Amino acid sequence: MDHKQMLLKQLDVWHGQYNPEVQMVRKPFHTPGYHSTLKNIEYTHPTLAALVYALGLLDSRQAEYTERASGIISKVIGLQDQNPENSTYGIWSWFMEEPLEMMAPPDWNWADFCGKRLVLAEQRHADLLSPSLREQIKQAVCCACDAIIKRNVGPGYTNIAIMGAFVTLIAGELYEHKPYADYGLERLRKFSDYTKALGTFQEFNSPTYTIVAIQELASIHTATVNEEARQLSADMLDVAWRMTAEHFHAPSRQWSGPHSRSYSTVMTPEVLSFLQMASGGTLSLRPNEDIIYNLDWYGNEIHCPKAYLSAFEHTETTTNRQVIQKDEAGHALNMATTYMSGAVSVGTFSKDVMWNQRRNLLGYVRNGDSFSYMHLRLLHNGYDYSSAVYTSVQEQGDVLFGIGFCTNGGDTHIGLDPIDGTIEAADLRLRFEIGGSLEGIQVEDFAADAEAVSVQLEDQTMRVKLLFAAFDGEQPAWELVSEPNKLCLDYVIYAGESKRFSFIQIQQALLMFAFRLTEGNTGELDASADYTDRKDNGSEEGTSREVHAKYRSIAGAVLQLQLPVKPTEKQQMLRP
Repeated sequence: MDHKQMLLKQLDVWHGQYNPEVQMVRKPFHTPGYHSTLKNIEYTHPTLAALVYALGLLDSRQAEYTERASGIISKVIGLQDQNPENSTYGIWSWFMEEPLEMMAPPDWNWADFCGKRLVLAEQRHADLLSPSLREQIKQAVCCACDAIIKRNVGPGYTNIAIMGAFVTLIAGELYEHKPYADYGLERLRKFSDYTKALGTFQEFNSPTYTIVAIQELASIHTATVNEEARQLSADMLDVAWRMTAEHFHAPSRQWSGPHSRSYSTVMTPEVLSFLQMASGGTLSLRPNEDIIYNLDWYGNEIHCPKAYLSAFEHTETTTNRQVIQKDEAGHALNMATTYMSGAVSVGTFSKDVMWNQRRNLLGYVRNGDSFSYMHLRLLHNGYDYSSAVYTSVQEQGDVLFGIGFCTNGGDTHIGLDPIDGTIEAADLRLRFEIGGSLEGIQVEDFAADAEAVSVQLEDQTMRVKLLFAAFDGEQPAWELVSEPNKLCLDYVIYAGESKRFSFIQIQQALLMFAFRLTEGNTGELDASADYTDRKDNGSEEGTSREVHAKYRSIAGAVLQLQLPVKPTEKQQMLRP
């Protein structure tokens, strides 16, 4: 791959988005549904995208672009809060159209994201920049470093922990400011120690953020002159690449679950392009002419270790289990399990919330020359509901799981919009979303009151059996829903006029299912559930009602879960 030619080709796309009137790039408006308060707007001028473009222009080393890049950088620096008295000191808003005071809340990650591009502009291209602009860049970078250090995110926030280490470490080296360099190196040490103790990244197996982590670690390894930082980043790169290789399902060409954070259930062309680029051309995941080149790759030494390349071409039958969260005493709170065999991949977390970035139960199958996926969701008025709590045990392609409801979580986001114990809902449903290729997919003997439902996915079978359902006296039922490029098997908890549900007052709110995704058809699922009482603190007054479920897997293992029927606090529900 000729990186310079790919850079120039990608810049041609960006040139068409440049708006000379405001010296920024114009992009279709898009947000994940939080931070921004903008509504009914078609296009915006994003601050980060502008800096990415400006750095790409400088990376081209073409004289005619230096003035444009300089203008963009100066414009974006002018949008940074540089008043140390403000709580938003050192950061930028997402969009030129939305000042920091309009955001709800502002995104402090923008000190890291924007600061990185400014640091690289100075490190790589100081000879192209005027003295006055270089001074502006230095001031902006120092403000960003101060914000990063003040915020001081922990090592569990994987990509920001790394990116903040990069900005402060490289800024400290560039400007010979020892406090920044020392902070950046110590932050990288803490991230390394934390990751080694856990055995993986806290942001586990994220198709989005594992790629970001690889890029950021490679940036440190490429840019720093500190040998300890180079070694630490090299060690962590191996962790990232091993995790990526272990979860690539070659038959479907998909990134096996579970995903801690994901923005697309389907492997994107950008990620496939990244893997092909990082393989040095060994892998052929996309035609060369269809490679989508990312401007952040240029000048960054990104290489997949040769030992992991074969995993992207052939998948062995395997089960990977990894603890991804521990309590203060070191006991496991959340276990990730991934099973891959032939055309089938199934991944689960043992305990997590149903946030829209989580993929707690995720399956892939090869479907002809393409693939199909199954993604479990819990929807409140059509959007993933973060106060639903998923619990499961998995053995190969068999999963026994339950969905409970907490009293103090978030609605659309795990932390930004707390429910305060109640929601208004016109629709509440559990969804088995089937997407990818819909060729050869058939739902067999479907009925609204069915105990079990079977879906044929070409040569594979997905079976779901309802074991227990109770939700504030409602009468849930199955519904088959067709959406563009999706077939959804929904278990509708409530649908009708908007209604208030108080999870503090509700006495029973629990769903339990047995699930199987396998090649061929293995028949009915051997699973059941019933009430049981558990005594708390050894007293009759402390008795709580729970549901105990059993499920015999194909391999003969008996999977068991016991879950409370009454909603309670999130912290309590997320404990084993």
